[in-house]
Amino acid sequence: MIKKANFHTHTTFCDGRSTAEEMVLAAIEKGFDTLGFSSHCMYPFSSSWHIPVKNVDAYCAEIRRLKEAYKDKIDIKLGFEADYIPSITSPDKNGDYKDFQPDFLIGSVHYIVKENGNFTVDDSADNVRAALARYYTKGGDWSTLDSAAYVHDYFEAEREMLKKGNFDIIGHADLIRMRNTVLHYMDERESYYKDEVKLTADAIARAGVIAEINTGAIARGNMDDVYPSDYFLNLLYERGVPVCINSDAHDAKNLDAAFERASECAKKAGYKELNYPGGIVIKL
Repeated sequence: MIKKANFHTHTTFCDGRSTAEEMVLAAIEKGFDTLGFSSHCMYPFSSSWHIPVKNVDAYCAEIRRLKEAYKDKIDIKLGFEADYIPSITSPDKNGDYKDFQPDFLIGSVHYIVKENGNFTVDDSADNVRAALARYYTKGGDWSTLDSAAYVHDYFEAEREMLKKGNFDIIGHADLIRMRNTVLHYMDERESYYKDEVKLTADAIARAGVIAEINTGAIARGNMDDVYPSDYFLNLLYERGVPVCINSDAHDAKNLDAAFERASECAKKAGYKELNYPGGIVIKL
């Protein structure tokens, strides 16, 4: 019986700090039954924190090598965390990723694309503030910040991804919250925010994907909470959306960071089991 799994794992192939084999050894030590690798990818493009296009084949070969080498100790899955960037890239198992034959895809939105530029919502607090001032204020005046427009752009991008993509797990569905604890650019209690979350929960349900409960922000000290929020998680439960728990680990020590806390969040929302790609079910 499967007791412990993680399908959101980054390594030195992208912006992680541990090698793939170091992750495998740590997973075995921590009692994982299944480990899914999910290198940041925006194929056929790349950036400083995505896996370089020229290295994608080597990444696939290494994960498959480890799968065979450690098959008696742990089940290893090959995947990608594929970025959705409107009109540029999309997480699609039958599209750009088809030739790599991944076991699973995580679909994620990190980028907000505007007419005259783009930025990542999980960049440093200073960079996010500068981007919001540029794209969502009048003349850089922070007091004129249009929080509702920012929230809409982020969740609308996720809804587009859910409609156009073909993937298994939606990654950190409310990543937009990460820098809010420092910058206070939105109020999750406001109707504009809740309305966007409801629309996105509906889209997740229609897409038939798994929503991850992501503990990465806790592990890296960016936010004292999981993604998604309790409110979002309750909406997902009401709509029958399956969930899994992923650490979004960038180093081996955080492979199971805050898993107990994430389990409590899932149970509080009403969940009795976790679901992972490939029909893996873990009872809570």
